[in-house]
Amino acid sequence: MPQVTEKMALDYHSQPRPGKIETIPTKPYSSQQDLALAYSPGVAYPCLEIEKDPAGAYSYTNKGNLVAVISNGTAVLGLGDIGPLAGKPVMEGKALLFKIFAGLDCFDIEVNEKDPEKFISIVKAIAPTFGGINLEDIKAPECFEIERRLREELPIPVMHDDQHGTAIISAAGLLNALELQGKKIEDIKLVVNGAGAAAVSCTRLYIAMGVKKENVVMCDSKGVISTSRKNLNSQKAEFATSRNVSTLEEAMRDADVFLGLSVADVITPEMVKSMAPRPIVFALANPNPEISYDLAMSSRDDIIFATGRSDYPNQINNVLGFPYIFRGALDSGAATINEEMKLAAVHAIARLAKRPVPAVVNAAYDMKGMCFGKEYILPKPLDPRLLTAVAPAVAKAAMESGTARTPIKDWHKYENDLRTRMGYENKMMMNFIEEARLNPKRVVFGEANTDNMLRAAVAACRDGIAQPILLGNEEMISKRAARLGLDISRLEIVNLRHDREAGRRSRFAHLLADRRARQGMTYDQALEKMFDRNYFGMMMVETGEADAFIAGTYSGGHEAADIAKTVIGIRPSYGHFASLHILNTKRGVYFLADTMINETADEDTLYDVSRLARNAVEYFAREPRMALVSYSNFGSNEEKECCMVRRVVERLHSQYPDLPVDGEMQVHYALNRELRDSKYPFTRLKGKDVNTLVFPNLSAANTTLRMMLEMGVGEAIGPIQVGLQKPVHFINVDSPVRDIINLTTIAVLDAGVMERVNTGDSTYEDK
Repeated sequence: MPQVTEKMALDYHSQPRPGKIETIPTKPYSSQQDLALAYSPGVAYPCLEIEKDPAGAYSYTNKGNLVAVISNGTAVLGLGDIGPLAGKPVMEGKALLFKIFAGLDCFDIEVNEKDPEKFISIVKAIAPTFGGINLEDIKAPECFEIERRLREELPIPVMHDDQHGTAIISAAGLLNALELQGKKIEDIKLVVNGAGAAAVSCTRLYIAMGVKKENVVMCDSKGVISTSRKNLNSQKAEFATSRNVSTLEEAMRDADVFLGLSVADVITPEMVKSMAPRPIVFALANPNPEISYDLAMSSRDDIIFATGRSDYPNQINNVLGFPYIFRGALDSGAATINEEMKLAAVHAIARLAKRPVPAVVNAAYDMKGMCFGKEYILPKPLDPRLLTAVAPAVAKAAMESGTARTPIKDWHKYENDLRTRMGYENKMMMNFIEEARLNPKRVVFGEANTDNMLRAAVAACRDGIAQPILLGNEEMISKRAARLGLDISRLEIVNLRHDREAGRRSRFAHLLADRRARQGMTYDQALEKMFDRNYFGMMMVETGEADAFIAGTYSGGHEAADIAKTVIGIRPSYGHFASLHILNTKRGVYFLADTMINETADEDTLYDVSRLARNAVEYFAREPRMALVSYSNFGSNEEKECCMVRRVVERLHSQYPDLPVDGEMQVHYALNRELRDSKYPFTRLKGKDVNTLVFPNLSAANTTLRMMLEMGVGEAIGPIQVGLQKPVHFINVDSPVRDIINLTTIAVLDAGVMERVNTGDSTYEDK
């Protein structure tokens, strides 16, 4: 990770506008009627409903999705008591994390009050605004009483994350570390260095999970907290030991686990060496741990080591917990966050670390082959599965423990809603996956000797989407699978160079040579081409030995496209085929064509691309509302390309008199209905939101798509080939695994259409 400098941090927080968060409207506000509904007089009606039933606030306001991050700035990170205003950047950052990881809206509130009673009164007074309260950076011991009182006296979830967040995440890491080290939690000797809010909460949770209290030694700046010491506060007295030890060095001897929530460099390599065999060291002081990573790892080779830093393995990071804990609590209407919910989060996080790591997570951290082990005892913060692993577990625990007021009934729907809310999945793609699972097909993967293709094939098999067939060398694929930790036992491998089915390559060559005899192809030439994975895989589809083919490309895919035209052929009513991307955005679903195949379209090509796009959009259960885009509007420019687009629109109007299609038009007129209707009220698109953009050349289409994706505007499915006679699709081998799986799903559905065509249930033109 690049070093963060002071200038970088200050520029980040100040440019282009100060701060890290803003509020945005969620309802229309452009007309007088919108404003009348939003404020006076319309707002009176929900006010009266809430007056009659306070629970109505969850239906008519954002209360059920709104969290407060509240601090008095008395214990900000490792900076100490810097005051509420100086702590505001931290609170804004916490609000940002709530939003980006769990979709929860959040206000940061900095309270200039150190007196616990007054602070409690202030928080209680503003609590009706919120669905939950996250207490942050409040010093011990006051934080214990503040949290206890607010939990007892407020009807909404309250959690001091400095206490419980660290406890929950470190507890999950501890469970997995103990499993890897072959130790039982009830047998371990635990040393805790630090006696603040986080240390106390961690120790309490570890004891709740099975650590024996008599096996715990806690230390503070004065040494071991023992029963012989005087004037201990109630939190320290809770963990005072009667053992005959007085220093941290003495306590570390034969200890199984060290938990540090103190200051840097208080642990020496000699102390680590004095611990029991297979020790676990969680050095969580920030920014510098109790012992450096390098010193700890060089002290012994049987250690599992974790810190609070992101630049070392096994980061104990609260962001793995608090967004999802509040998400589950608010979604279930929980009145509090109780011990059952915290433990549910612990076990959900621990379980997730044992599951195969998605390629998207490896890519996010620029790593390969992450898997459960000594350097991966916890999921990474950018793992999108945390939301659907932790939030439902917390919500279930809320229901089972009796604190939930709005129980969740359909868990499958709830998890899908979570994915949709965060943009991790879109409903349309989920429907496609469910449909594919009902009728999985034999899909050939042409580049199974690449990491992401192989991962995608394994996932498609595991999820019941397809029956993968891998083209490649058995030994090489097996070695790659072993390195990636993939189970390929259920996958068929076809080595086209040593095909076990005698004569298949020769048979394919005869068929291709006969078909292309009038184009000068001989049998010998065709036989040579059967060593090419694209030729061989497409011939498997052409002969019915497979249902669909996913060709892996290394550049633009034009070579694969030419082979597809030769082997599979273009549908009879077209002279061209094309590719389409589905772009899922917060504004809706858009279809973009042609994004891969035809570099520069002439009139006939663009006409075919438009017709194919129309059919594809209808196939995906959408009404096509199409704009053919250019750099002019309805005849404002007589350049060659503009005139071509205009002629294609005229042909479409003639062929499809009821189709909402128009152009040529600039893209902002295509996407802005109000602007388009006001300037050009004569269009066939009047009153309609465009969902399909057809571009006059590949450069414009691909540039638009890539810009939108890089800017985070949406998520794409594709490229989907349209216009070939059988399901053959191309995708870059370096594409994310999820993109390859999505395209595989489309290929399976495509094959299902072909199956119905062959049985007379439908016509392929309907696709």
